Amino acid sequence: MRIAIILGTRPEIVKMSPVIRSCLARSVDFSIIHTGQHYSYEMDRIFFFELKLPDAAYNLEVGSGTHAAQTARMLTGLEQILLEDPHDVVLVQGDTNTVLAGALVAAKLGVPLGHVEAGLRSYDRSMPEEINRVVADHLSDLLFAPTETAASNLRKEGRPDPAIFVTGNTVVDAVFQNLSLAAGDETIFSRLGIEKGGYILVTAHRQENVDRRENLAGILKGIEHVANYFGVPVLYPIHPRTRKMVERFNLRVPDNLHLIEPLGYFDFLLLEASAQLVLTDSGGVQEECCILKTPCVTMRKNTERPETVAAGGNILAGTDPEAILSAARAMVLRPRTWENPFGDGRSGDRIVRHLQKKFA
Repeated sequence: MRIAIILGTRPEIVKMSPVIRSCLARSVDFSIIHTGQHYSYEMDRIFFFELKLPDAAYNLEVGSGTHAAQTARMLTGLEQILLEDPHDVVLVQGDTNTVLAGALVAAKLGVPLGHVEAGLRSYDRSMPEEINRVVADHLSDLLFAPTETAASNLRKEGRPDPAIFVTGNTVVDAVFQNLSLAAGDETIFSRLGIEKGGYILVTAHRQENVDRRENLAGILKGIEHVANYFGVPVLYPIHPRTRKMVERFNLRVPDNLHLIEPLGYFDFLLLEASAQLVLTDSGGVQEECCILKTPCVTMRKNTERPETVAAGGNILAGTDPEAILSAARAMVLRPRTWENPFGDGRSGDRIVRHLQKKFA
């Protein structure tokens, strides 16, 4: 059995790392194909190095662009690779344009396709990610659903039950495996001049938030309210594109919001684990906070991770400033006793064992 593991963003590298480690442990033949969707492969090599993963066998270096242009470059490159270097099964993870392209190429070439983190739904088609994950799920032969909720979504859409396999979420494996690696260097706290538990962490990058002046202004005002109320440092590792949109919309950055450069994965994971509170619009951060028992407020009106809300580790606030403050106050008061809904940390190995059973 040969597995083509297609990825293109840093979250995909993180969430596929447990699958890659299981392949190595089980001597399963695989190739990593990196599309370069968010960054060049050269910029991502530090992630492979830190996570102790083998280098990608192929990199497409597609770079940024419109959804159509980016996906088209991926389709061309992935098709050529899989024709010249046949594999028995293709694995994709999540909901990016890389997932969409990988799914389309595998389906067109008749190569069995496995979707890791299948069945997530926000039911908001204005999100490009929702379209990507729905298409991937309906092209996949193997649907690795992280939870029973995700599996139920797939069944409601008519996906056959024998194709659905509830594995837990590889993010649990990744958080615990990688947090132990990150603990070897905790200098991020001294470098930023903060103490564990004495700060609030912010991430906001979603297109529907960053590209809309009203939403981005609401988020910044909400962060200001939260910073004033709690009186602790608020750290925002801001992406260059988000910074550009703040300037384009001529928005004021609150004085008590500390904009810092984007962080490496290990540094971010350490900050996440020790934060008093996290404000985010990221799906992956919602999951990680729930696992780490860090209170989380999601600055969106919906989420494809409803398990985090049901467990009690997350509140949806939208982008209204008063709603963000209200949710932050409520979340911090909650006891951190919720249960992790995403599995036991053995999802990567469960996926690889299932593939071995199917294709060996």
